[in-house]
Amino acid sequence: MNDSSVKLSVRRSVAPASGPVYRTEHQRDVINRLKRIEGQVRGLIDMVEDGRSCEDVAQQMAAARKAMDKAFYRMMATSVMEAVSSSESEVHTFREVERSTRILEKYA
Repeated sequence: MNDSSVKLSVRRSVAPASGPVYRTEHQRDVINRLKRIEGQVRGLIDMVEDGRSCEDVAQQMAAARKAMDKAFYRMMATSVMEAVSSSESEVHTFREVERSTRILEKYA
Protein backbone atom coordinates (compact mmCIF):
# COMPACT_ATOMS: atom_id res chain seq x y z
CA MET A 1 0.00 0.00 0.00
CA ASN A 2 1.47 3.38 -0.93
CA ASP A 3 0.98 6.69 0.86
CA SER A 4 -1.59 8.00 -1.62
CA SER A 5 -3.91 5.03 -1.10
CA VAL A 6 -4.22 5.57 2.65
CA LYS A 7 -7.38 7.33 3.77
CA LEU A 8 -7.73 8.65 7.29
CA SER A 9 -11.02 9.21 8.98
CA VAL A 10 -10.59 12.21 11.25
CA ARG A 11 -13.14 12.67 13.99
CA ARG A 12 -13.73 16.30 14.88
CA SER A 13 -15.19 15.65 18.32
CA VAL A 14 -12.35 17.53 20.04
CA ALA A 15 -12.99 21.23 20.35
CA PRO A 16 -10.29 23.35 18.68
CA ALA A 17 -9.77 25.27 21.93
CA SER A 18 -8.67 22.08 23.68
CA GLY A 19 -5.45 21.91 21.63
CA PRO A 20 -3.33 24.40 23.60
CA VAL A 21 -4.81 23.25 26.92
CA TYR A 22 -4.09 19.62 26.03
CA ARG A 23 -0.53 20.51 25.07
CA THR A 24 0.08 22.55 28.21
CA GLU A 25 -1.20 19.78 30.51
CA HIS A 26 0.86 17.09 28.83
CA GLN A 27 3.91 19.29 28.48
CA ARG A 28 3.74 19.80 32.25
CA ASP A 29 3.45 16.00 32.68
CA VAL A 30 6.59 15.42 30.58
CA ILE A 31 8.48 18.11 32.51
CA ASN A 32 7.47 16.55 35.84
CA ARG A 33 8.59 13.13 34.61
CA LEU A 34 11.96 14.56 33.56
CA LYS A 35 12.42 16.26 36.92
CA ARG A 36 11.79 12.93 38.69
CA ILE A 37 14.32 11.29 36.39
CA GLU A 38 16.80 14.03 37.23
CA GLY A 39 16.38 13.12 40.90
CA GLN A 40 16.85 9.44 40.07
CA VAL A 41 20.10 10.20 38.27
CA ARG A 42 21.37 12.26 41.22
CA GLY A 43 20.52 9.29 43.42
CA LEU A 44 22.46 7.01 41.08
CA ILE A 45 25.51 9.23 41.38
CA ASP A 46 25.25 9.04 45.16
CA MET A 47 24.92 5.26 45.00
CA VAL A 48 28.08 4.92 42.90
CA GLU A 49 29.99 7.35 45.13
CA ASP A 50 28.87 5.39 48.19
CA GLY A 51 30.12 2.14 46.67
CA ARG A 52 26.73 0.43 46.44
CA SER A 53 26.61 -2.95 44.77
CA CYS A 54 26.58 -3.25 41.00
CA GLU A 55 23.19 -4.98 41.12
CA ASP A 56 21.62 -2.18 43.20
CA VAL A 57 22.95 0.46 40.82
CA ALA A 58 21.90 -1.55 37.77
CA GLN A 59 18.36 -1.88 39.13
CA GLN A 60 18.09 1.87 39.62
CA MET A 61 19.61 2.55 36.20
CA ALA A 62 16.99 0.29 34.64
CA ALA A 63 14.25 2.20 36.49
CA ALA A 64 15.62 5.54 35.25
CA ARG A 65 15.86 4.20 31.69
CA LYS A 66 12.26 2.97 31.83
CA ALA A 67 11.14 6.35 33.17
CA MET A 68 12.89 8.06 30.24
CA ASP A 69 11.13 5.75 27.82
CA LYS A 70 7.76 6.59 29.39
CA ALA A 71 8.48 10.33 29.15
CA PHE A 72 9.47 9.90 25.51
CA TYR A 73 6.32 7.96 24.65
CA ARG A 74 4.13 10.48 26.50
CA MET A 75 5.72 13.27 24.46
CA MET A 76 5.16 11.37 21.20
CA ALA A 77 1.56 10.48 22.08
CA THR A 78 0.87 14.13 22.78
CA SER A 79 2.35 15.09 19.42
CA VAL A 80 0.18 12.59 17.54
CA MET A 81 -3.00 13.47 19.45
CA GLU A 82 -2.41 17.15 18.85
CA ALA A 83 -1.87 16.56 15.14
CA VAL A 84 -5.07 14.56 14.83
CA SER A 85 -7.24 16.89 16.89
CA SER A 86 -6.08 20.16 15.35
CA SER A 87 -5.47 19.14 11.75
CA GLU A 88 -7.09 21.13 9.00
CA SER A 89 -7.13 18.25 6.51
CA GLU A 90 -6.68 14.52 6.23
CA VAL A 91 -3.49 15.07 4.21
CA HIS A 92 -2.03 17.27 6.97
CA THR A 93 -3.03 14.70 9.60
CA PHE A 94 -1.37 11.92 7.62
CA ARG A 95 1.84 13.96 7.23
CA GLU A 96 1.99 14.74 10.95
CA VAL A 97 1.38 11.11 11.93
CA GLU A 98 4.07 10.03 9.45
CA ARG A 99 6.48 12.58 10.94
CA SER A 100 5.82 11.20 14.42
CA THR A 101 6.26 7.66 13.12
CA ARG A 102 9.67 8.55 11.69
CA ILE A 103 10.72 10.03 15.04
CA LEU A 104 9.57 6.86 16.82
CA GLU A 105 11.43 4.66 14.35
CA LYS A 106 14.58 6.71 14.72
CA TYR A 107 14.70 7.20 18.50
CA ALA A 108 12.55 4.52 20.12
